[in-house]
Amino acid sequence: MVQVVAAIVEREGRILICRRTPEQSHPLKWEFPGGKVEDGESPAGALARELEEELGIRGANGHEITRYEYAYPGKRPILLIFFRVEQFEGEPRNLIFHEIRWVPPQTLSEFDFLEGDLDFIHTFQP
Repeated sequence: MVQVVAAIVEREGRILICRRTPEQSHPLKWEFPGGKVEDGESPAGALARELEEELGIRGANGHEITRYEYAYPGKRPILLIFFRVEQFEGEPRNLIFHEIRWVPPQTLSEFDFLEGDLDFIHTFQP
């Protein structure tokens, strides 16, 4: 089963969310930064690599909050693994997304997120 990591990056009471580009699958949907765990890679290793590729931050680490399986229509299930990112080096900057925003956690449900993230958003406690 494909594993996908998602980073909950918090700063000053806000959470970093990212919007996909029009060219990506699920165009212009909001998501948490992260991505697929590669063969031979740990979820924590994938988290650090993805955040460096997407946001230019280094050495990201944190602890797992939750995980669950999700299947998009017509696709095989994936295992979503959510991490609360507690440490990293550098300032997050947009390297691949349509846009990024820091938002209060109570406003997450106002954004058009990927369907796989919705269960997390409904149960998330900052």
